[in-house]
Amino acid sequence: QWQPVESGGDVVQPGESLRLSCQVSGFTLDYYAVGWFRRAPGREREAVSSISLTGETRVYADSVEGRFTISSDKVKKMVYLQMDRLEPEDTGVYYCAVAPNPTASLTESDFDSWGQGTLVTVSA
Repeated sequence: QWQPVESGGDVVQPGESLRLSCQVSGFTLDYYAVGWFRRAPGREREAVSSISLTGETRVYADSVEGRFTISSDKVKKMVYLQMDRLEPEDTGVYYCAVAPNPTASLTESDFDSWGQGTLVTVSA
């Protein structure tokens, strides 16, 4: 089964920036949304952001609104998550997921293809 592939996780200091990438080139549907989720240590997975690759609609969790920016490159079939002004609370494994519909969503059950995750650590 095909999976999206994340990359870009690293160790950074508070206030710094990081960009995560998600390769979705293997996905077969013509219209789909892509989302970023994260799981912090000891916590359940939560939604971070999502983008519709058809309508370019973007949605964000309140905790990252104004600091994170999701974008896509339709030609390369890549989705990016630019994370600025990182905080220790942003530490976690970040997952890319694909939904078989065009609507951007922060609902985990809307997504049925998941990557393995990439680790982001924000620490002084």
